[in-house]
Amino acid sequence: MAGQSENISRSELWGGNGSPFRISYGKQWMWMFLVSDALTFGGLLTAYGFARHQAPSWPIGEETFNAMPFLGNGYPLLYVALMTFILIVSSVTMVLAVEAGHRLDKKGVVKWLLLTVLGGLFFVGSQGWEWYHFIHGTHYGSVLTLEGWAFVDYNAANELILRMGRGLTVTGSEAKVLFDGATATMQGANLIENEYAPLVPQYANFFFFITGFHGFHVFSGVVFNFIILINVIRGVYDKRGHYEMVEKVGLYWHFVDLVWVFVFTFFYLI
Repeated sequence: MAGQSENISRSELWGGNGSPFRISYGKQWMWMFLVSDALTFGGLLTAYGFARHQAPSWPIGEETFNAMPFLGNGYPLLYVALMTFILIVSSVTMVLAVEAGHRLDKKGVVKWLLLTVLGGLFFVGSQGWEWYHFIHGTHYGSVLTLEGWAFVDYNAANELILRMGRGLTVTGSEAKVLFDGATATMQGANLIENEYAPLVPQYANFFFFITGFHGFHVFSGVVFNFIILINVIRGVYDKRGHYEMVEKVGLYWHFVDLVWVFVFTFFYLI
């Protein structure tokens, strides 16, 4: 081993004058920020898990988020899945933008970064629509029956259906009796109450805070990407001789996409 180390020149050893990881100052601090941000999201999802574990009941994602724009209800998690797919595709276009930057291909960077911005705008707009639908609630809301709170719905034959949660539904004359004897109604959601989990008011709080916090990150990423795109078009990075800024915002964008995978899994699927 001693003989091997003697054969290594001093220039190949790290003498403390530079980074052993060969990473720029900007990328190093971007990684530092992402680690701290990951801890923040981890704390939020952990708190969500504890609250859900202690709650008497919790809504099923496919029953709560089953609406499609212009089509109404009856499409469990389809729109959320579409949003997720578009965001993941935008991560792919970001990879292609970074790769084009490594080749100093200005046209390629512009093309793929523009598609990344469009994907982010679609996601932010979709999340805004989802918030609007969540706040205003389903068309019929929920009612308090003798058996507890239930979603009110109607089938294709316009017959009353009461969805009690956890897959339990009541139809026919029994549903009508419970509906006629309802003592309270609730529609939509806010920070105090929500029709999706009347016994768990914090359900809406977690939804607004976690998805809103992530949505803020996506919106910020769209703004950053758009600024970088303008600089690429103006030839700023051609003058510098490298496209490292594209790679730095790419790290942030991939992080945002990865966090959404966890939010989507914990909040919508489980």
